Amino acid sequence: MRNQLRRFAEFTHFDKSALAPLVLAAFLRIGLMALAFFRTGTQAMTQGDTSSYLEPGRNLILHGGFTTMGLPETDRTPGYPIFAMLTGMIVGNVLLTILAQILVSLISLLLVRKIANQIFPDRNCGLIAAWLFAIEPLTLVSTIRIMPETLFVFLILLMTERVLAFQQNGRFSGLIIAGTSLAVATYVRPVSYYLVFPLAAGLAVTAGKHRGLRWKAPLVLLISVLPFLAAWQVRNYIETGYSGFSSIVEQNLYFFQSAEVTAELKHISLGAEQSQLGYPDKSDYIAMHPEQRQWRLSRRLHFMKTEALRILSQHPGLYLKTHIAGLAVVAFTPGATELLQLVGAYPSTDSMPHRILNEGVAISVIRVMTAHPAVMFTMVLLEIFLLLLYGFAISGTLSARNSQSRSVLYAVIGISLYFLLISGGAQAVGRYRLPIMPALCILAAGGLPRLRQKKSGAIETPLEHPLLQFANRS
Repeated sequence: MRNQLRRFAEFTHFDKSALAPLVLAAFLRIGLMALAFFRTGTQAMTQGDTSSYLEPGRNLILHGGFTTMGLPETDRTPGYPIFAMLTGMIVGNVLLTILAQILVSLISLLLVRKIANQIFPDRNCGLIAAWLFAIEPLTLVSTIRIMPETLFVFLILLMTERVLAFQQNGRFSGLIIAGTSLAVATYVRPVSYYLVFPLAAGLAVTAGKHRGLRWKAPLVLLISVLPFLAAWQVRNYIETGYSGFSSIVEQNLYFFQSAEVTAELKHISLGAEQSQLGYPDKSDYIAMHPEQRQWRLSRRLHFMKTEALRILSQHPGLYLKTHIAGLAVVAFTPGATELLQLVGAYPSTDSMPHRILNEGVAISVIRVMTAHPAVMFTMVLLEIFLLLLYGFAISGTLSARNSQSRSVLYAVIGISLYFLLISGGAQAVGRYRLPIMPALCILAAGGLPRLRQKKSGAIETPLEHPLLQFANRS
């Protein structure tokens, strides 16, 4: 056990300076969990999509089949359901699973610190990044909900760290771990399904010429990822005839992305158009499409995909507009709604992103401002924190672009841009920004000392930064 802890400390570059942000992160997360439990029990921790992960996971553990209501599950993938079941949900203990997620989040903090030190090696910015990650509101709130984001962020950070390690030492073992981590992450959240391809292209460009790394490195990464993804697609095809990785893709295309375009053309809300399509209940959908009652799942999903792509191809400009609007929701939604719901202080079950999509930004903001000023104050406060984080991240990017670690910088930015660009559209919500938040904390950590240098007109030593002074005293 002692040797394992020593290897873990060596891998994460753990030292005494990391204790203060770790303690703060643990205190905030455990404190929020206790407050949420006191105010709402476990209701807010398990609201929304949580049940759609738990049922197939429970059936897989207890009965050996990844099924929902007796049918093979194709919307959800088994990564997070298995994690949730093994950490406490198999016995219905929500708090045990939340504690496991808190532990995962603390390990993610150490990875954030390590990656930041690789990008800004001479500024001791890793500690600042750890402090920012410890207090970042969206990351904090997501840890206290039975949802896959916290586990997903950890796996993406592990993948990123191992890719960066390969760029520095050229060892294929790092790429194999990175590929395996990415495959597991995709089983947790399928949104990373296509990430391996831009990563492989990036490795082909940045890998050294010696030992044929420019073709070996992408090949090793692809081999470490694609067979695992193909295995689940084979499972889906054998059990349902559907050959994709997750059928949530086809449903989002049909019920959100193309539906939003159609709603714009009809001058009605997205919710009204979705109701006409039979969303979200399957029986309502069949009532709207009685000819599909006897269709296999694969044929129904093919219809959704074909019909959605037909609409989107006919109105590419309108689709681009709705996609960009979704990007704005992901990038700038502060996460106040989720925080207030968690502690039982939000007055409506209809969150701000859904209001924006159905009513528009101005009407939504005015309604909340006039009816619930305390809610608006919280939203503004968290929005200011987010905008400052973006500003410092831009400053940090500018300061590191000419450094020797710029390949590491570009890798972190590229991964973040992938998650932002793929998360747009009418289904966009603020929690989709979670995989981007570690990169924002890392880059902002590089921008904070730079801003201080500009104000003082002098080069700042690492211990002159107030966050580092506090950590040093601790």
